Amino acid sequence: MQKASQKTKKKFLISRKEISAKKSLTDGVKQEEGMIDTFAFGSIVIDGRRYASDLLIYPDGHVQDAWRRGRGHVLSQKDIAALIASRPQIIIAGTGVNGRMRPEGDLERVLSQRNIRFMAAPNDRAIQWFNDLCQGSTVGACFHLTC
Repeated sequence: MQKASQKTKKKFLISRKEISAKKSLTDGVKQEEGMIDTFAFGSIVIDGRRYASDLLIYPDGHVQDAWRRGRGHVLSQKDIAALIASRPQIIIAGTGVNGRMRPEGDLERVLSQRNIRFMAAPNDRAIQWFNDLCQGSTVGACFHLTC
């Protein structure tokens, strides 16, 4: 039983090296490494510090952990109000390992009206986007660390 859970945990571990090896969203322009080092189910390492709860990353690099949403696996404008107020160009939502967290239907439209690009995907892809884009743009993010 122990070996099976170790295999599952390894399946969801993604390192900065693996993230950097994937195709960049910056059209081939080589950028500095991003700030998310590794991710596994239930944890994320940002600039060498491990977090074990859902979190927000502000454009200035500040991390707010123990972030909660008002309606469980639904992401609303209210849930990321402080992140929106920080005026990023882009907000990236890591929707969990399996993508269970879902943005409300009008969230992308509301953010677009504020000239904020919204990108949502399961964490492995969202981390890749974040690391690619945070060096050249004002980026904020929210990450659901489990399902």
